Amino acid sequence: MSRKPKKGYFVKGHFVAEGSELDLQLKAELKGTPDASRTDLKRESDELQDLGKELLTLRADLFDGIGLPEKLAEAIAEARRITNFEGKRRQMQYVGKLMRKLEPELVDAARQALEVQRTGSAADKLALHLAEQWRDRLIADDGALADWMDAHPGTDTQQLRALVRQARKDAPEGKAANVQASQGLAPRKGRAYRELFQLVRAALGAGDGE
Repeated sequence: MSRKPKKGYFVKGHFVAEGSELDLQLKAELKGTPDASRTDLKRESDELQDLGKELLTLRADLFDGIGLPEKLAEAIAEARRITNFEGKRRQMQYVGKLMRKLEPELVDAARQALEVQRTGSAADKLALHLAEQWRDRLIADDGALADWMDAHPGTDTQQLRALVRQARKDAPEGKAANVQASQGLAPRKGRAYRELFQLVRAALGAGDGE
């Protein structure tokens, strides 16, 4: 009994059976964009649309640093100004359309700028941590003042000494500190404590924070 021949065709000398994986792949390519590629393009388009929405929240210095095309930057600025829901939705569709034309390196730059805004740069974090360390050292150790002035001779010594003295006076001691700790409360800090941090932070060139 002869076996029924499979339906199919030959491509470059190779038989392709109808309904096979290769058959489906070749037919998809003949129709245009393969289904998998269309799915990838849709996902990429959605991601760029979402990225455009996030750029509305980016602070000005980081936004300007990306170097977006003028048309896209203006479209985002306009989207920020629009308060009407339907008007904003239409404007964001336009932003998404422009985002899809963006060069890959600018897409990466936009994502990096958003990441910096979310987490802060490593340099900013390090500077803030150093400012906190110096503040605590100045309050806790008399000898730290001389070390600070050696490193930062331009500091107003009189102002620095006054802030350190006041911060020490404002710090809760003994029973008051124990009560706060037992209640799970952070130690109450006075104005001098905050101003001392601001002075140290400014001298070190640190970013915002405390």
